[in-house]
Parts: sequence; C-alpha cells; structure tokens
Amino acid sequence: MTLRATHELGRSVAVSAGATELFTYVYRPDTPVLESPKPYLHPIRTRGGALVSLYRPHDHVWHKGIAWSLPHVGEHNFWGGPTYTDGRYVQRDNNGSAVHREMTTLAATGDRVELGHTLDWTAQSGDPVIEERRSLAVTLIDEATWALVFETAMTNVSGATIDFGSPTTKGRENAGYGGLFWRGPRSFTDGVIQSPDGAGGDELRGRRAEWFGFRGRHDESGGHSTVVMVDDAANPRHPPQWFARTENFACLNPAPFFSEEVPLADGETLGFRYAVVIADGDRGEAGTALLAEHGRNALR
Repeated sequence: MTLRATHELGRSVAVSAGATELFTYVYRPDTPVLESPKPYLHPIRTRGGALVSLYRPHDHVWHKGIAWSLPHVGEHNFWGGPTYTDGRYVQRDNNGSAVHREMTTLAATGDRVELGHTLDWTAQSGDPVIEERRSLAVTLIDEATWALVFETAMTNVSGATIDFGSPTTKGRENAGYGGLFWRGPRSFTDGVIQSPDGAGGDELRGRRAEWFGFRGRHDESGGHSTVVMVDDAANPRHPPQWFARTENFACLNPAPFFSEEVPLADGETLGFRYAVVIADGDRGEAGTALLAEHGRNALR
C-alpha cells in the first residue's frame, strides 16, 4: 500500500496509509512557554485506526503523544512544567523551546516516507543552547503493523559544557525520565508492560533492556493495540534504563540519562536513534518480541 504525506506548510506533516492517518507530526506547535514548546507526534494510530496517543493530559499537560523531551539540559528544562530541584518540583524561568528552523527532507516513495528538519533549542531567555538535526522515516510492515525510525543529532552551541540528566540524577528515586517519550491513551492505564524478560507492571521501571513494549486496550471497541520502542545498539548507554508506567497512566521511555548524567562539551554532538513499532491487537509475549525484531530490522 502507498504511503502519503500531507504537508500543512509551516505547521505539520501527516502520514497516511490508505484511508488511515497514521500520525501527524506537528513541527511548529503553538505550545505555551511553560510547557517547553517542541515538535510532537499526535494523533498516532494503528493501521486499523485505533488511537494510541494522548495530548495534553490534565495531570501532565506537557505530555504530547511522542516527543523528544528532556527535563535537565544544564540549567534548562526542555520537558515542560516545573524542574526537580533540591528535593521538590519548582516552577522556574527555565522552560526552553525546540524551534523548527528549516525543512531539509520531505519525500514519499510509495512504501516509505522520510522527513528531516533542523531545530534551534533556545533558553527561555532566548539564548542558544543546542542546534539539532532530526529525521523521521516511516515504513509499513504488514496489514496491521507499521514502524517509525526517529533519529536526532544534537550539537552544543551554548558556549560551555552542558550535562544531560533527569530528576533521578538530581536526587528523585526511580524518576529518570527524559528522551523519546510516549504517552498512551487513558484506557491503557493498568495495561501490560512488556520487557524481553517477560511481562509486568511498574516494577519493571528502571530495568535495562534493548526494547520495551506496552499492550493496551481501547474504550468503546474493547480492542487491543501494542506499542514497542527499540533502542539502537549504537546509542550512548545502550541498553538504556526504561521509564515505564501503567498504574497511573501509560507511558514508555528509553531514558539514556536515567541515573547518570551525560556531559556534552561545547561544539560536540550527541546522537540517538530509535524504532517505534505500532500494531493492532495484543500479540502476547512472543508476538511482542517479534514486533521488537521488526523494530531492529527497521534500524538496520
């Protein structure tokens, strides 16, 4: 089946397969400053049309589908909301923005869509912090499955070394979120977190693994969907610790800065690649592992 990309100039790109819009990538959002404006993917759907993302949930309004979102970049917060400081969350004037500069690639070639752009990460004061090159590639796997490859290269332009970290590196136990973050629908709460070593719940948070998956169920239809995220073997700190939740809400996040900061010198570049596999149905443990294998293949 042919993939199609629809460009709303200056705002977003939507990718569709047949009659189903798989996702919209909003590269120039109208996000409030306190939510640390950045590009995001939402809505995200399976090939069967089931919605597998959530936008601005009332408990964490800075969660937006899938986004490259970092809470501690030196003194700056590119996550949104308050910053974890000295044992508590404090709202500071440090909510930076990742701002689209230029579209460098947008191509649809039948079975593949590629999108690339550059971004300027600026402090709330407007000072430059990071220049980023980002790309997304979309492919279809079968009639019920598709894959996204997300790649980023971040260059420090702040004039000094900056440390990438998380609330855990600042003292909050088992809260090492930051990186490529997926927030699932409300109905996915209490769904199944899947690791290579087996299925479980919030007790899996903080484990190191090449991939994690989430098996959730939808309101209205009662059907199931599965989301799998795969860390590229070349990524720093591979395999990562995972920030994953199901008891209060559904999320997955391979978190490279979970429990240890990563310094980046001025002028140096830090890069990451991930595959995200979206599938209709609950594939069980063996089937979810097969989806992860599809993600590994997409990264090759």
